Amino acid sequence: MTVLSSIFAASDDVRDVDLSKVHNLSGPVAVEGAEPGDCLVVDILDVVPFEKMPWGYTGIFELENGGGLFAREFKSRACKAIWDIHGIYASSRHIPGVRFAGVSHPGLIGTAPSAELLATWNKREGALIEAHANAVPPVAFAPNPTGAHVGQDLPDDVREKIGKEGARTIPGREHGGNCDIKNLSRGSRCYFPVFVKGANLSVGDLHFSQGDGEAGIITFKTSIIKGGVEKFALKQPIFVPSPIDPLYSQKLVFEGISVDYHGDGKQYNMDATVAYKQAALNAIAYLMKASRLVVLAIVRKSIRFCLELTIKHMRLAREQAYLLLSAAPVESHVGAVVDSPNACVTLAIPTGIFDHDIMPKEEGLKKLDFGQCAIRSDGVL
Repeated sequence: MTVLSSIFAASDDVRDVDLSKVHNLSGPVAVEGAEPGDCLVVDILDVVPFEKMPWGYTGIFELENGGGLFAREFKSRACKAIWDIHGIYASSRHIPGVRFAGVSHPGLIGTAPSAELLATWNKREGALIEAHANAVPPVAFAPNPTGAHVGQDLPDDVREKIGKEGARTIPGREHGGNCDIKNLSRGSRCYFPVFVKGANLSVGDLHFSQGDGEAGIITFKTSIIKGGVEKFALKQPIFVPSPIDPLYSQKLVFEGISVDYHGDGKQYNMDATVAYKQAALNAIAYLMKASRLVVLAIVRKSIRFCLELTIKHMRLAREQAYLLLSAAPVESHVGAVVDSPNACVTLAIPTGIFDHDIMPKEEGLKKLDFGQCAIRSDGVL
């Protein structure tokens, strides 16, 4: 299906991304007076994109190179949507009919671990990797010297030790890290446990909105609460969300329970992850009902070619819905985790981000043409 690549933008950069080089951070910044056992307070004053780079993107990673929430379910292949940022709003040529206010925030922020905590991370994550050695995508990522970036002059033996033992920044942990909490925007406050002298705060992976990565500038200030770890029983960070949030009063809420997200009817016991996945799949299926298949005006004698092209476009609406849920200011809540066997999780989509009505009606949903997202240059989905 190379015809598609000649007409639409490609997502080969997502397909081929070197994931050993993600999350180059600003820092570590030593905070004078911070000692192990203290609580580092970080007030986020502002998060803005670079003036000359008013854009971001949302991508679906390849199953074999990064994966994602539905990597196995969708047998994920690379797709992406580019978002143009206009002040506080974002819109995309790849998902037309949608415009939303951003909640700019750092995807990654946290203190440095002590040597003991780092060893704990490597031990527990190493055991998980060993138990699922052939998992695709991987269940965790071990230290990897390839692409390791320390950013200062160090003896070769120290640099080698960091590469072999230093934790990857992909997951969040006790120190904070890559938690992608969208409400850590301007005006929010973070309380981080301190594990080493100076706290060594690092920050990066800025987002315009959740899942929408970009380069930019973050401004913050710090203070210290002595002995805060003991005072607050601080095993992981505590956050106070920003008082500034996009005002979307009406939301369409999708429910998910701990059952049947593979379509096989399997019952899970109080599994909130399964329930969340089902809520997201329900939302994606609903949004697909509000889209129309795009059939290109290409004259070909081969009926098989036309059929393959139509099927390929049939799948594109799903990828667009998936990308939209990754970037838009959606809200998810755990509704119930007490009534076995079904945990209940909800996912809410603000209806105001659409320029058309997506509410359920007697006559069904209006079919609209949403074009397509950027796919691989070889047309594979």
